[in-house]
Amino acid sequence: MPTTPEPILDPSPTQSPAGREDRIFLVLSIFIGVISGLLVVAFRMAIDWLTVLLRGSSPQPHQLRLIIVPTLAGIVIALLVRYVFPEARGSGINQTKAALYIRNGYISSRTVVGKFLLCALALGAGYSSGPEDPSLQIGAGVASLVSRRFGLSRARLRVFAPIGAAAGLAAAFNAPISAILFVIEEVIGNWSAAVLGSIVLSAISGVVVARAFWGAAPMFRIPAVTLVDSRELLAYAVLGVVGGIASLVFTKALGWLRPLARRQSAAWQLAQPAIAGFLVGCIAYLGLPQIMGAGYDVMDQAMHAQFAWKMLLLLAAFKIIATTISFSSGTPGGMFAPTLFIGAMLGASVGTFEKLFFPHLTGSVGSYALVGMGVLFAAFMRAPLTSVFMVLEVSGNYSIVLPVIIANTIAYLISRSLQPAPILEIFTHQDGLDLPSMEEQREEANLHLEDALHPITVPVLQGSETIAETIRSLAQYSESTDEIAILIHCTDQLWYAATRHELEALMTEDEASLEAKLGPERTPVLFPDLPLSSALPHFQRWPLLPITNRAMRGSLEGAVSLEDVLKRYQQHEPSH
Repeated sequence: MPTTPEPILDPSPTQSPAGREDRIFLVLSIFIGVISGLLVVAFRMAIDWLTVLLRGSSPQPHQLRLIIVPTLAGIVIALLVRYVFPEARGSGINQTKAALYIRNGYISSRTVVGKFLLCALALGAGYSSGPEDPSLQIGAGVASLVSRRFGLSRARLRVFAPIGAAAGLAAAFNAPISAILFVIEEVIGNWSAAVLGSIVLSAISGVVVARAFWGAAPMFRIPAVTLVDSRELLAYAVLGVVGGIASLVFTKALGWLRPLARRQSAAWQLAQPAIAGFLVGCIAYLGLPQIMGAGYDVMDQAMHAQFAWKMLLLLAAFKIIATTISFSSGTPGGMFAPTLFIGAMLGASVGTFEKLFFPHLTGSVGSYALVGMGVLFAAFMRAPLTSVFMVLEVSGNYSIVLPVIIANTIAYLISRSLQPAPILEIFTHQDGLDLPSMEEQREEANLHLEDALHPITVPVLQGSETIAETIRSLAQYSESTDEIAILIHCTDQLWYAATRHELEALMTEDEASLEAKLGPERTPVLFPDLPLSSALPHFQRWPLLPITNRAMRGSLEGAVSLEDVLKRYQQHEPSH
């Protein structure tokens, strides 16, 4: 498959390609957001229609269709994935990252169509997965197709994939801020002002389109949280611990079953979606149809205290099992919704337990369920910032922010300590890819010039000295300093660095100043807080680099040489 097809539109010969791209970049971002929003709306409508068609409007335990439908759907999905849409498997997040870092942002239109059809069929049939991650890849695919049609440069093609991803996720979640943060946290890792502006425009455009169909009301509604008793924060802290442990169980289950399933023969792999559908159907048939599909209606019921706490724990446990089976079978589908479902059940169980045994505390079951969603998302998906804003956006309840931050932080720290590798990185390694770990990039301690800085131990001359005075100054230093750098402080408060041999070559018997002999060139102005790598390009020209104080022009903090920089890099061990 080629990385990028031939562009259809060529830049005008009288117009620079860069200027042309800059003018259409933001406009295309809005266009991509609108198209992605429309596709995601159609995607969700297809899921709702297939759910009613295949499982009925109100599925109940002991209905045989709960077993038959996902089993038959698994056969169809397996054949289509194997022979028609091989790139459609997976959740969509790692596939979008792979397109960004390996294929210059290229996502084929066949992959978009396959993701749409197969995920809608899987969710409608009852597989335990979600529509958000596939929506992210659908949006990225739209962006890839549009940018290729406009013949943009390779650099722009790479940028457009996350722009479309933000639009697709924002439309699916009705949460633009969470979508923007997740794409920055987990897809691109770093960003510029131009890229951020395009992502914001695209995400907002996608949400505007989605809200035109679904309205602007938040996904879940709970009463405002009032912390009358500060001891209630301890209950949220307990929820953070529970979520951290649950995320470990979920991660370990997926990390074990997914590679085991992929090591089987081709015939067994072809049968796995049907087997997964059968097993998920059996769980539903025997009494837990709530674990089928995305389960947003079940989350809403849990928030309104419609389940006993033991039932909530049972739903959380079997949702982990059903999602692990569904995802490991290779059936296309997302991880967002199951993660939120499990978190909501755990949160609601903690809230219900509190109401039974500590009735004097005032927190509602709905608030615990909401916090639980964020807790498991922070711990399992390893996106702590996104998890906070996601809870706020899907509820529209900003009074819950303190419990969310406390519980999410505890869960995230427990997850990091017990499971160093995040789930998306585990999937990356299982797929034989080497994609950047955004969590490692966030945690890595970057080196700065101050880390390699040493005090000034070399000769320092004044640029205002005459040549004769310079000769006398140099005579004070022994001949062993021939190769050592010498710093010259110029009258403009800037610096010049040279070896003794360089200076002696300039020496002539006249009254000109040393600065006049040196000319206008000066060493670059560098400060201690700049990245250590910023010094490397300058050593080809300068033997030593003076590091100056930001507050006092020309005042030296120290100096660095190439040897200092390389030695500091050798001592540096990136954190993992």
